[in-house]
Amino acid sequence: MKHSANSVWINEDGYDVVVIGAGHAGCEAALACARLGFRTIVFTVSVDSIALMPCNPNIGGSSKGHLVREVDALGGEMGKVIDRTFIQSKMLNKSKGPAVHSLRAQADKANYSRTMRQVLESQKNLEIKQMEVVKIMTEEGRVTGVQTFSGTIYPCKAVILCTGTYLRARCIYGEVSSNTGPNGLQAANYLTESLKELGIEMYRFKTGTPARIDKNTVDFSKMEEQLGDERVVPFSFTTNPEDVQIDQVSCWLTYTNQNTHDIIRKNLDRSPLFSGMIEGTGPRYCPSIEDKVVKFADKERHQVFIEPEGLETNEMYIGGMSSSLPEDVQYAMYRTVPGLENVRIVRNAYAIEYDCIDARQLKPSLEFRVVEGLFSGGQFNGSSGYEEAAAQGLMAGINAARKLQGKEPVVLDRSEAYIGVLIDDLVTKESHEPYRMMTSRAEYRLLLRQDNADQRLTKIGYEIGLISKERYQKLLRKEDWIEAEIERLKHANVGTSKKVQDLLKNFGSTQLVSGISLAELIRRPELSYQGLEEIDENRPEIPDELKEEVIEQVDISIKYEGYISRQKKQVEQFKKLENKRIPEDIDYDSIKSLRIEAVQKLKEYRPASVGQASRISGVSPADISVLLVYMAN
Repeated sequence: MKHSANSVWINEDGYDVVVIGAGHAGCEAALACARLGFRTIVFTVSVDSIALMPCNPNIGGSSKGHLVREVDALGGEMGKVIDRTFIQSKMLNKSKGPAVHSLRAQADKANYSRTMRQVLESQKNLEIKQMEVVKIMTEEGRVTGVQTFSGTIYPCKAVILCTGTYLRARCIYGEVSSNTGPNGLQAANYLTESLKELGIEMYRFKTGTPARIDKNTVDFSKMEEQLGDERVVPFSFTTNPEDVQIDQVSCWLTYTNQNTHDIIRKNLDRSPLFSGMIEGTGPRYCPSIEDKVVKFADKERHQVFIEPEGLETNEMYIGGMSSSLPEDVQYAMYRTVPGLENVRIVRNAYAIEYDCIDARQLKPSLEFRVVEGLFSGGQFNGSSGYEEAAAQGLMAGINAARKLQGKEPVVLDRSEAYIGVLIDDLVTKESHEPYRMMTSRAEYRLLLRQDNADQRLTKIGYEIGLISKERYQKLLRKEDWIEAEIERLKHANVGTSKKVQDLLKNFGSTQLVSGISLAELIRRPELSYQGLEEIDENRPEIPDELKEEVIEQVDISIKYEGYISRQKKQVEQFKKLENKRIPEDIDYDSIKSLRIEAVQKLKEYRPASVGQASRISGVSPADISVLLVYMAN
């Protein structure tokens, strides 16, 4: 189809912000702008694809659960919607320390999308429009509006690009190639050229998804049942924990085997991944089954998770077996997996290529350096995952709104949030593959736990204007209770009475030879705040709506006090470099001892602080020392 709109009509309804794309990034961006009082319109290729989950049917997971909690703490929507639409929930990594605990929930995909759409439709100041945007309008390097496929111009003051995997999208399996977006939806084929004309450099990335299968053709007796947690923890700090204690749906675990691997190896020449048919770079940390078999040839088997797509469908997702092999090979390999011997495929697995950017073209606020008022968030920025997208969309929306308010952008640093780590990595580090958030990327992960996201970020959300006064005051009450209880426990002593010794014996804990504080007892791995209740004679009655969260924070704060204190000192050193602001008009060419590469990189990215400069590829510690000396003089 050619773009042949000849007539031009200017829509004069008066929008402040245009959001392009209504995936997870676009939803958060649009809601943030509208909630901050700006008239916002969000464009999507299909209103039926709002908050679509074209790949895995879940929200959260290792490190990604942290992002969802942080989005919620700042006033975003993803956590609230998944709490209303999940069908199974698990806290991952519970056998490890609290720094890596991460919540993961199976979603009813259709209900999640429908619920988020309802949120957008009922939001004041927000309008949804099904139409493809083909051009960004600018004057003197600043955004003035957008033009749609129909030829209509929508004047605005800021634009947020949240195009996901739709720009010039191409879905591929075997020799089949279709110029469509995810799930066979229309691709956006024209905006790329407009962006290039503005001086934005484009890249080509790839991702993939496994087949969806008919539940009626699965033999679950050959698989291991995977149950949800007995006590569900909500994602949103605003959700009543009692409201999420539901009857959960099971997932299932099975494994590939040598027969599976043999079929894949015999057909690698038919895989577009290995034939050269696919140009884009795929995610290293979410490889296709072809990649796994080739790169991990010593592995006899790989995990395969069979996950329901929702309560009102028989479709199930084959987690761990994404592929772009031909249809006949997909049938052959899937049917070697225990429990899938007679499986029928509802939707073939496929790879998808799409246009995106190297996010080093963005400021830390997610505004393009070359076009004022043009912001960007989500997979278009070279990241992967719904959660990473939502986090970027929220921050892009916040900063677009703040630009219109005449305020400084909100930039979270690496010591404040996983969101800070995510965006800092994207805008300062070279990446040749879709970026995925991992706990190992966060240097201060003991401080950036998913359980304390509200304490870290809700005040910021309140100051931005996305958190209500009532919610903020509830947080302050919670913090008061935590602080008071920790202090009380440090001074509440117990002796060697029979009651105390019997309790310790029941928990397999060492007997006392002298008095000790309750805080010191809680530091023992086998003991906890709850466990000491019967010997804690002066324990106050914590309000029910705060009780679970206060107890959790008291336990963690006391047990890990030494480690937390040490990490806080590391953050103090980090902040010293972050707080050393670099003048916007600094002349890097005049700094004689800087290496040529460092001068080039610093001029290109114009870091806001010395700390950010230190994380730019090509800028060495020696260069930073030279920069500090220059600034001091």
